[in-house]
Amino acid sequence: MKLLTDFQSCLLADEELLPEQIKAFPRFRYMGSKFRLIPWIHEALRKLSFQTATDAFSGSGVVSYLLKAMGKQVHSNDSLVFPTVLSSALIANNSTRLSPADIDQLLNSKAGRQDPNFIRNTFSGIFYTPQELEFLDNIWCGFRKMSSPAKRALALAALLRSAVKRQPRGLFTVAGDPERYKDGRRDLQLTLREHFIEQAEIYNRAVFSNGMKNSTSQVDVFETPVGSDLVYMDPPYVPRSDDNCYIKRYHFLEGLACYWEDRELLLHTKVRKIAKPFTPFAYRKTATDAFDRLFRHFADSTMVLSYSSNAYPDLSALQRMMRNYKRSVEVVEKTHRYHFGTHGAAKRNLVQEYLIIGTS
Repeated sequence: MKLLTDFQSCLLADEELLPEQIKAFPRFRYMGSKFRLIPWIHEALRKLSFQTATDAFSGSGVVSYLLKAMGKQVHSNDSLVFPTVLSSALIANNSTRLSPADIDQLLNSKAGRQDPNFIRNTFSGIFYTPQELEFLDNIWCGFRKMSSPAKRALALAALLRSAVKRQPRGLFTVAGDPERYKDGRRDLQLTLREHFIEQAEIYNRAVFSNGMKNSTSQVDVFETPVGSDLVYMDPPYVPRSDDNCYIKRYHFLEGLACYWEDRELLLHTKVRKIAKPFTPFAYRKTATDAFDRLFRHFADSTMVLSYSSNAYPDLSALQRMMRNYKRSVEVVEKTHRYHFGTHGAAKRNLVQEYLIIGTS
């Protein structure tokens, strides 16, 4: 199975210690994803004593899924809609799955005269074929008729992963029909509809119960409830070059997760981006204060901050700040190479990855 091969390619010496369930996680191609670092993160987490955990910037949801597989009670949070959908599908949801009838109902949904055709009207000639844009409008009509929030989240998560897999580079920064990419990849040969059928089954298989009442939220990190034994933090950070803007790269997923409801669409942009929300972690002039506020907010919990050597502020500054709130601050370090995109000229950054752990 491809998913298992993905994990086997990145397992470390603690392979036999990883919870078996983690191998079912649907890998989501996402900037800064910790998917390939999961064995290393698990090795650090399993040495800490905790029963409840908050994943404060959940992103793809892979660390939340690991924590759930470790038997912890998990609260997963992100300020964006589509990561919240992913966590609602697999973290908060312990048992609900899509039935064949549910999938058939979605596949056979049609946008009527009174239904919006927003996607096909707005994104014509951008990202997908006309038939696929029509499919997205149609299936969203089916989502609106689903009475179960858990089923809707699961189906939406399957659609979001389908949308990423159908994109040649997994990003939404350049306009273009995927049909022009002929590099032999199976993901580009399947239609969105075909992807969705596959992903619905993959997400069904990934649903499991750890016997805990897990939860999810979509709020600013400084509004995230406190009180968990442990808080895992993987915030956006100021890189040495380019930027850390998730909306620029994944605006289509953010819109697709909510059908662009209450989103400011920038129609003058070639790819129809949505307005970028402000985060203080994205700018040098505000990042240091943001981290201090973050540590203060979660001061009563064991803190595990995931960070990279190519970021600002640097490691020593973060250690000093965390020591204002924790008596013991340790750093676990690993050399890691991030891969952006799948094309031959994709940028590959070799960095030192850190887990900054504050206890007591």
